[in-house]
Amino acid sequence: MLIRIFSRMVSCVYIVLICTAVFLFPSISGAVVQLCAVSSLFMLFHTYQDTDTAGWIYYVFLCLGVASCIDVHILYYVPLYWILMAWLIYSLSWRTFLASLLGLITPYWFTLPWYVYHHEFHIWTDHLAGLLDITLRPDFASLSMPQLFFLGFLLALAILGGLHFFITSYLDKIRVRQLYYTFILMTVYSVLLVFLQPQCYGMIIGMMIITVSPLYGHFIALTHTRLSNIVFIVIAAITLTLTGLNLWISSSHF
Repeated sequence: MLIRIFSRMVSCVYIVLICTAVFLFPSISGAVVQLCAVSSLFMLFHTYQDTDTAGWIYYVFLCLGVASCIDVHILYYVPLYWILMAWLIYSLSWRTFLASLLGLITPYWFTLPWYVYHHEFHIWTDHLAGLLDITLRPDFASLSMPQLFFLGFLLALAILGGLHFFITSYLDKIRVRQLYYTFILMTVYSVLLVFLQPQCYGMIIGMMIITVSPLYGHFIALTHTRLSNIVFIVIAAITLTLTGLNLWISSSHF
């Protein structure tokens, strides 16, 4: 549905990008958060132009609620989801809004009594307090060079894919345009978030991989000029170089 020709390019780009970010491999919790984010977007897109899909919206935000139990900072994206529902997906109503709140609190609803019974209520309060851990002076020194290189690489792919989509969007259906506008808005939001809160790099970069993959996949699948072929070869070479660099740095033998 994302590309107007039969192509698996979006999923292929996603696999390549996630494999390039070798430094994310040790984080099983990060992989679970990313899986929840992908699931939430799949179900969110299913609610396009339907304000009566309270059930689907509940599951959308249930995925975010489950992810927040692992990394509470994923809740930074909740206001963005509401904006997307109102502005691009057209599924926001008072019923779906209440369903979203119910979906968010469901994981805490089931786990909180257990911690209260064991007199460990502070675990959830300390966990949620992480949302208030806002750095007024972002410290990028905590990020390694491979992480910064990969961030810059994703930014370049997002700009390239976004510009190509804007130029050729008149060929796509309205629904597809809305979905790509969603990816673009989420990417811009993620970029702002990573510059404001670099300590959340792992979670944010996972979200960026999800949203940048369709943009670049759209570019690869639908361009066949000499220039675009050269660009593809250059980007493929950069991808292989970054993957090799990340593997070399992550290896315990060096």
